[in-house]
Amino acid sequence: MATLLLNADMGESFGPWSMGQDEAVMPYVDLANVACGFHAADPDTMRRTVHLAKAHGVKVGAHPAYPDLVGFGRRSLACSPAEVENLVLYQLGALDAICRAEGTRVHYVKPHGALYNDMMKNEAILAAVMRAVAAFDPGLPLMLMATANSRPATTLAGQHGITLWFEAFADRAYDEAGFLVPRSQAGAVHHEPAVIVEQARRIATGEPLTAIDGTPLRLAAHTLCVHGDNPESIAAVAAIRRLLDDLP
Repeated sequence: MATLLLNADMGESFGPWSMGQDEAVMPYVDLANVACGFHAADPDTMRRTVHLAKAHGVKVGAHPAYPDLVGFGRRSLACSPAEVENLVLYQLGALDAICRAEGTRVHYVKPHGALYNDMMKNEAILAAVMRAVAAFDPGLPLMLMATANSRPATTLAGQHGITLWFEAFADRAYDEAGFLVPRSQAGAVHHEPAVIVEQARRIATGEPLTAIDGTPLRLAAHTLCVHGDNPESIAAVAAIRRLLDDLP
């Protein structure tokens, strides 16, 4: 991919409970990570989100998670690699059915929350996710975190015959190894729109970020994750879209 693609987590409402502002964010992004029912969403929410994405020409990606509705998928569960492989396959199949009904398809896979973080630290979990993607459709890219050293993940993906899309975050702080600072730690999430947009610019242009310990950090990314949970963050998303569109 020649340009940095914007992705956002979508379809994370559940029944009458509303999460996010998908209709406001969708016009600005290239990729919609659609929750598949394990950490958020239900069949009606999934179909509405896929319909909205298609209407805006946005590619749909599966956003599978641990089965943890109460914890919004942000708690690590003691799942074996075989269980991880199967729960990812299950969620891919559910979203694929919704996409088929809407005349589109699943374009990529991005695990959510604790599953996403666990696969970055545990090779057995990452391999299980890769096996699920390869079994479902080896042509689907797997999105995972861009870090200071992405070679191990690239090697493992080659062994499973799948493609990787590396992802960076405009609104999160990083440690010196290129991992996200835990949300429980002060300063882990950026809230100022100017800070978020500047971090996006640095990622898009290949300039170093400043890790939380003050060291420079370069991240090579294919896609940038943005969030639109409130009016301020939606303004930041719009500014990032303009920034990327104006880059040579």
